[in-house]
Amino acid sequence: MTGDALITDASHTPNRLRLAVVDMVGTTITDDGRTERAMSRALVEHGIEPGSSRYESMLGYARDTMGFSKMTVFSHLFEDAATAESANKVFEKAYDEMIDDGGVRAIPGAEDAILWMRESGMQICLATGFGRHTQNTVLESLGWMGLADLSLCPADAGRGRPYPDMILTAVLALDLDDVREVAVVGDTSSDMVSGVRSGASLIAGVLTGSHSEATLRAAGATAVVDSIKQLPLLVEKREARHL
Repeated sequence: MTGDALITDASHTPNRLRLAVVDMVGTTITDDGRTERAMSRALVEHGIEPGSSRYESMLGYARDTMGFSKMTVFSHLFEDAATAESANKVFEKAYDEMIDDGGVRAIPGAEDAILWMRESGMQICLATGFGRHTQNTVLESLGWMGLADLSLCPADAGRGRPYPDMILTAVLALDLDDVREVAVVGDTSSDMVSGVRSGASLIAGVLTGSHSEATLRAAGATAVVDSIKQLPLLVEKREARHL
């Protein structure tokens, strides 16, 4: 793929979507608050008193930045790099333990929606703010290791959301010619911002996760649906308009 392959011609609108970059927690899977509980454990084990104003402020920031790389979140919360890295390790260990209790589940209709997109000719990238080990553990627990064409975490791309790096890495890895052939799907404002910054033509917010419709639209969502199970209909409507 040449270096100028991502440059788009403003006079041309691609007819088909060829790739969906789809978020995990809140979009295709639910963990019943385990992400926040693992985050809380990491804060407490690093000296943040539960119920204190600092604890509430830090946990509030973690909620607001759902979808970000967890390492990026801890780097913001702790000035010392070693402390941030240690907190991230505690988070990952805690989350792994919580996966083992069976509380991480597919959102109803998520797997069918992904399979529909693949059968319709689209490629799928599952993207996350987790580290690689945690992402793989989640995928393995669901039997999803072969469900998508590609899975990416922030470390694979250089930066996580709200930067567009994971989306653009998927475009390059899956050999697309035009970023406007991409749909981005997620439940947080950071998913939407990353989609806008990448140049994707469909940026779909879902309401099964962290943020409201108003928040998703303010961050750049071109469409908002109740759940990913409605994504096939949304894609069909979009494709029909471009025939």
